[in-house]
Amino acid sequence: MSETLQPRLRVLLAEAIAMGPGKAELLRHIRETGSISAAARCMQMSYRRAWLLVDTMNHSFLSPVVSTATGGSHGGGAHLTEMGEEVLRRYEAMEAKANAALAPDIAEFRQLMQLQPREPSKS
Repeated sequence: MSETLQPRLRVLLAEAIAMGPGKAELLRHIRETGSISAAARCMQMSYRRAWLLVDTMNHSFLSPVVSTATGGSHGGGAHLTEMGEEVLRRYEAMEAKANAALAPDIAEFRQLMQLQPREPSKS
């Protein structure tokens, strides 16, 4: 187990995870690289998986969070829309609030945990 112990915030829309830590990371990589495929490579995931995550986010909000352009002589690419920037900003703010609010509880919870996970019994 790593030394970092923190809650993981997910925002659900019906059965779909509209936003969560992995999707936030994907959005940050798309912003940095300008590409869904490059963002996927940064996260060591398939392009298909990254595209499905983007598609879920694009259908979960009032307008798309990622805009794409098909390839061609000038190449394709992807970028965060204004909605995408707003969603990411608000999600990161909610994460910071959750982490700060839960910090005392997490510290107490840590006292109940093993420093190293035990091997499962082989019975």
